Amino acid sequence: MNDTDVSKQIQQMVRFIRQEAEEKANEISVSAEEEFNIEKLQLVEAEKKKIRQEFERKEKQVDVRKKIEYSMQLNASRIKVLQAQDDLVSSMKEAAAKELLHVSHHHNHHIYKKLLHDLIVQSLLRLKEPSVLLRCRKDDVHLVEDVLDAAKEEYAEKAMVHSPEIIVDHIHLPPAPSHHNAHGPSCSGGVVLASRDGKIVCENTLDARLEVVFRKKLPEIRKCLFGQVIA
Repeated sequence: MNDTDVSKQIQQMVRFIRQEAEEKANEISVSAEEEFNIEKLQLVEAEKKKIRQEFERKEKQVDVRKKIEYSMQLNASRIKVLQAQDDLVSSMKEAAAKELLHVSHHHNHHIYKKLLHDLIVQSLLRLKEPSVLLRCRKDDVHLVEDVLDAAKEEYAEKAMVHSPEIIVDHIHLPPAPSHHNAHGPSCSGGVVLASRDGKIVCENTLDARLEVVFRKKLPEIRKCLFGQVIA
């Protein structure tokens, strides 16, 4: 083999090696590109996931705030409605209390006198005491004294006992409410009876009876005025 053949053979080997190197380099480059793209895609997906999670978290926070705000507004509205209902019921009670004043008015003395008689009898039947203390308004003392004997007799008849001793107390119940005594203690009428030792008391004033009736009938009053009660 001469020098020319050797030279050609060497050049062929060089070209082969170069070609193989270039192919290998291309393979490495393509592989590196693929790995880079895969890693880049993973990073992008990871960031997208973080953004989605952050968005969902903030969306939930907004939703919770909206629910809290709605609940607060709803509660505030309910409180306003309930307050308005309470104000109306209170105004009705005040109106009823004012009407009580007409019961003991001088134009209705015969009616009020009969009422005092019945209240005394009822109180005696509740106490069932042989001796009681009676307290009334100063303005009602003469009316009470007028019906006392008849009330004692009726009680004795109904309870089948001896006629009780009733002592009219020199301490009186407060007077009827007036403009001069708007904030002080007042009484629209009626009587209070107690056992002599003060352990048993029957408060049978018109104000006390209104309070009892109003408290007892309050559910019916509310249902009549407002229908279905707010939950």
